[in-house]
Amino acid sequence: MGSDSEGEKSVQRKKMQALAPIAKPLAGKKLSKKTLKLVKRAAENKCIKRGVKEVVKSIRRGQKGVCIIAGNISPIDVITHVPILCEDKDIPYVYVSSKEDLATAGATKRPTCCVLVMTKPSKGELSQEVQEKLKSEYDQVASECRELQSTLFLKQTQMYLYCVFGYNGLTYWQCNLQSF
Repeated sequence: MGSDSEGEKSVQRKKMQALAPIAKPLAGKKLSKKTLKLVKRAAENKCIKRGVKEVVKSIRRGQKGVCIIAGNISPIDVITHVPILCEDKDIPYVYVSSKEDLATAGATKRPTCCVLVMTKPSKGELSQEVQEKLKSEYDQVASECRELQSTLFLKQTQMYLYCVFGYNGLTYWQCNLQSF
């Protein structure tokens, strides 16, 4: 029984070591579980776009959703433009630790770089109760992703101010930032 947890910990450690340096905001364990559950439900109802090409095309066409990006992509150049597109179109995004986990949740055998979860299928309709359940899960994950993005932005701003103004300037600017 103890070896199972040790094996699980070593697998988790390997996943964390393989993460790209730009994989921020990275979903924690709880948010990652919720996100992958949402991806699974969306895949069952065909409310999902898989792969960089489909996701980018959908975002550029104005479709809204939550973008989930795998953090262990190599080469990293494949996905570096996706977060920028999401920010431009005001789409919440989050990184998960493994492309294999993302593919499993998205009902594909092939590892997936990124996924766009939408509330409505591109073709056809969903029943009212399925639509409501998907929408509630979607709203919960989207709000947590936005919260994670805003805390990351604040940390980056504070770090920038620290680098520019030094410690004394940081405390002054930090007080002014918190008042907004």
